Amino acid sequence: ADGFAFIVGEGRMLPEFEAAVTGLSAGESRTFDLHFPDDYQGKEVAGKTAQFALSLKEVGEPQLPAVDAAFAKTLGVADGDLEKMRAEIRANVEREVKKRVDARVKQQCLQALIDTTPMEVPKSLVELESRQLVERAAADLQARGVKVEKLPFDPTAFEGAAKRRVALGLIIAELARGEGLQPKPAQVRALVEQEAQSYESPAEVVRWFYMQPERLSEMEGLALETNVVEWVMSKAKVSDTAMAFDELMGAAE
Repeated sequence: ADGFAFIVGEGRMLPEFEAAVTGLSAGESRTFDLHFPDDYQGKEVAGKTAQFALSLKEVGEPQLPAVDAAFAKTLGVADGDLEKMRAEIRANVEREVKKRVDARVKQQCLQALIDTTPMEVPKSLVELESRQLVERAAADLQARGVKVEKLPFDPTAFEGAAKRRVALGLIIAELARGEGLQPKPAQVRALVEQEAQSYESPAEVVRWFYMQPERLSEMEGLALETNVVEWVMSKAKVSDTAMAFDELMGAAE
């Protein structure tokens, strides 16, 4: 490869490759052997040793821009007001932190429901859910430009996830009926507006949701899950755990 660039320490390259590059100056060359792990994603070289010859063309480092009005404008603050920029950044970070915390709490609550409610799920529902997961996976890959016609999608590969989703759906439906947890229209609207805040034109996004029954149904499902989580939390013994910001933000990656 010619003109290939990467950041040392980013984790994009194998540690041995980064170690071979470290210490070189621009214009220097080095030849070295590198063994690829057995579980390396490139199956054609996994478990094999290859020899690399590289020439380092340039070494650079990030250059932080000046925090001024011009910088603020690049972030969408039209008048370049730095205090407004900081307030917007803080609001965005706080919103994302709340989103990550809520997601972790939800995952723990829903998993607790599954762990404490063992059941045999109908095979027909699992098969249906497996096929739907296959369709979603294919649609996602197709949207990324992958030619899915040549990929062998086996529904049985999704069976574990399908069983969990079916079981969780049955548990949530029963709780919704028994505990009166069905979401109110105002609650769904609030979720839609919250989701829209991350877009440039929130009002247009809200209108789009209400013109798409399938998307609105997804928000209704999220609202129902939120009600179930709140119900579980009201019955559970809750303890807070401190977590570093970087750990929290990396947890959902």
